[in-house]
Amino acid sequence: METITMKQAAQFVGQEVHINAWVTNKRSSGKIAFLQLRDGTSYFQGIVVKADVSEEVFELAKSLGQESSIILTGVVQEDTRSALGYELLVKDIQIVGESHDYPITPKEHGTDFLMDHRHLWLRSSKQHAILTIRNEIIRATYQFMSENDFVKIDPPILTGSAPEGTTELFHTKYFDDDAFLSQSGQLYMEAAAMAFGKVFSFGPTFRAEKSKTRRHLIEFWMMEPEMAFVEHEESLEVQEKYVAYLVQSVIDNCQLALKTLDRDVEQLRKYTITPYPRISYTDAIELLNKNGFDDITWGDDFGSPHETFIASQYEQPIFIVNYPKAIKPFYMKVNPEDPRTVLCADMIAPEGYGEIIGGSEREIDYDVLAENIKNFGLDSETYAWYLDLRKYGSVPHSGFGIGLERAVAWISGIEHIRETSAFPRLLNRIYP
Repeated sequence: METITMKQAAQFVGQEVHINAWVTNKRSSGKIAFLQLRDGTSYFQGIVVKADVSEEVFELAKSLGQESSIILTGVVQEDTRSALGYELLVKDIQIVGESHDYPITPKEHGTDFLMDHRHLWLRSSKQHAILTIRNEIIRATYQFMSENDFVKIDPPILTGSAPEGTTELFHTKYFDDDAFLSQSGQLYMEAAAMAFGKVFSFGPTFRAEKSKTRRHLIEFWMMEPEMAFVEHEESLEVQEKYVAYLVQSVIDNCQLALKTLDRDVEQLRKYTITPYPRISYTDAIELLNKNGFDDITWGDDFGSPHETFIASQYEQPIFIVNYPKAIKPFYMKVNPEDPRTVLCADMIAPEGYGEIIGGSEREIDYDVLAENIKNFGLDSETYAWYLDLRKYGSVPHSGFGIGLERAVAWISGIEHIRETSAFPRLLNRIYP
C-alpha cells in the first residue's frame, strides 16, 4: 500500500492508501465523523463511518485534538464539493503526535496574538495560501531569468558601502572595520553584468527604516537584475514582461491558493497584458494637482495616497518615469531631454499597493559619477571599485529591483506585508 500526499489523490481514486496529516478541525454525528485534514500540500476531508471501522477507531476519530498528527489508511474517492475534488473514506487511524489545547482556534484572534504565535499561524489555510503564492513567484522568477539568459550572481550581505546612503542601514563591526547589512546588491550586480552580460541576484536585504506602515519590513527579499548594453526603455520592457509572467504563473499554478484568498482572478488577468502605461513624474505631479492634491509640488517624492491615486487612473501597473535627480540615488543617469531629472522609473501596482519595482539606467561617465559621489557626501575611496567599472570598457547598462514581499502582497490581494514572510521582521518584532 502506497503512502501518498493529498495533492496526488487524483492518481489514486478507488485505491487504498496511507496519508500523513494533521487534523485542522472535526465534527461528528452518531454514525459519521468528519475530519478536516492537511498535509502541507493541500487540504482534505476524511470520513469515518462507524459501521465500517472498529469502535476504537471511531472513538479515536471523535477525540482527536486540533493539530494532532496522524497516519490515515483509507480509500480515495471523488468529492465534487471540496476544493481539491477528493476525500478519504477512512479505514484506520494511527496517532503520531497528540495535540491538546491548540492556541489558535477557529475564533477571531488579535494580530499581536497571531504574530506571537507565528510559528503555529503558518498552518492556517490563509497563511498557507499566501506562502504558496510566494513560492510560485520565486519559482517563476528563476524560470523567467533562465529563459531569458540571465545568470544568478550572489552579492555579499555584509558590505562596506551603501548604494543609497547610510541613514537606513544596520551597522556592525567587521573586525577592526565598519560594515553594514546590505540594503541592495545592485552595485555588485553592475560589476557582474560587465562579466556576464545579464545577471540577477535574489536574496535578503535590510533597511533600518523606522516605519510601521503595511508596506514595510525590516528584512525582506529583493530580486535585482542588471543588464549590459541595455538602455532605459528596453529595461522597462523587461520589467513589464517579467511582472506579467509572474502573475500568469500564479494564475496557472496557484488556483486553490487564490480561491482560498478570494482573489479576483479576472482582475489579475488584466495585469498580464503588456505594455504597461507610462507617465512622466512631471505629468504625474500635474495630474495630482488638478485633482485636489495640493500637498505636493514638483521636486517632492510621492507618498502612498499619491501613488494610489495615480495607479487608480489605469487598469494595469503603471511606470512613473524620470524623477527629479535630487530625490534619487547618485548612480542614476541624467535624462538628456531634461537635466533636472534622471532616466529612472518606479512601477506602481494597482489596487493601492504602491511601488513594487524601482529601476534606472546607470551613469557610465567616470567624471560625472565621481562628482555625484562627492555631492552625495559619500567616501570616494569606498566606491573606488565601483568607479573602476567606468574606466575599463564601460557600456550603457540598466537594472531594477523588485521587493518580493510587496509583489506577493499585491498578487495575493492581502492588506499587510507582514503576512507575506514566514517570520517577518518588523520595527518592534523580532520574535519568533
